[in-house]
Amino acid sequence: MKAAARLPAGARVGIPPRHIDFRVPEHPPRYPFADNALVTAFHAVLSGIFPPGERFFAESVRRYRDRITDPTLKAQVSGFMGQEAIHGHEHEKLNEHFKQHGFDTAVPDRMIRGGLWLLERLPPSQQLACTGFMEHFTARLGQLLLTDESFIRQTDPEMIKLWQWHALEELEHKAVAFDVYEAIGNREIERRLAMPLVVAALLPPIVLSWAWLVLRDPQAGQLREHARGLRLLLGREGFVTRILPKMGVFWRPGFHPAKHDTRALVEEWRQRLFGSDGVLRDQLRNREMLAA
Repeated sequence: MKAAARLPAGARVGIPPRHIDFRVPEHPPRYPFADNALVTAFHAVLSGIFPPGERFFAESVRRYRDRITDPTLKAQVSGFMGQEAIHGHEHEKLNEHFKQHGFDTAVPDRMIRGGLWLLERLPPSQQLACTGFMEHFTARLGQLLLTDESFIRQTDPEMIKLWQWHALEELEHKAVAFDVYEAIGNREIERRLAMPLVVAALLPPIVLSWAWLVLRDPQAGQLREHARGLRLLLGREGFVTRILPKMGVFWRPGFHPAKHDTRALVEEWRQRLFGSDGVLRDQLRNREMLAA
């Protein structure tokens, strides 16, 4: 009981902010994702957009924190903001690693800031609806990262640990932004506008920065390798292809993230990462989170 009382509010409701010492391999492969420039550049872009994106998510929720009366949701918001802050920090460090190995994520960062600047011009409640949609996307992305055995096999074993930790926490807090949105009113028109607004603001900088990274790479002229990368990402069973069809459910009447039940997957990966034999247990700095 005393240990539980010392836990942060978020940890007491299943959203613990975990500080981890990730180990970057001394001599990593140039292409740690599928040994392919195009796939590695895609993940470098994702990592590049996370720091400004996570700040946008946290701020859109933070501005409504004082209007929340439910104590459980208040605690979940604290956990959400704590996790997102750590995600941004860890991806900033990963982005330095990408930069040192030829994938300069500063360009994706700047481009995505431009897209987020457009979203920041929207009313605060519409920004929160957009965050709800983007959290739906990151939760589905996280689920795929944890269940795609091909992705796991083809990714550097140290590099993948950060992505698995991030994916787990995206699933842990997947409903928080939407629950806050519901708590402040949940206007149907704002929810329906969220997806096209996000796509219009963020898809062009994502695609352009991805193309920029690929064209600057020494493997730029190897068309066969690019074709393989495109199949892995956009083919019939491609990584991106399997996520996109899941986005439309955000428009359905009565949508809620919790209706897609991932509790068993969350518990499985809590054990795989932080259980007695968990691969990140010894790298967890705030050990009290093991009790969460």
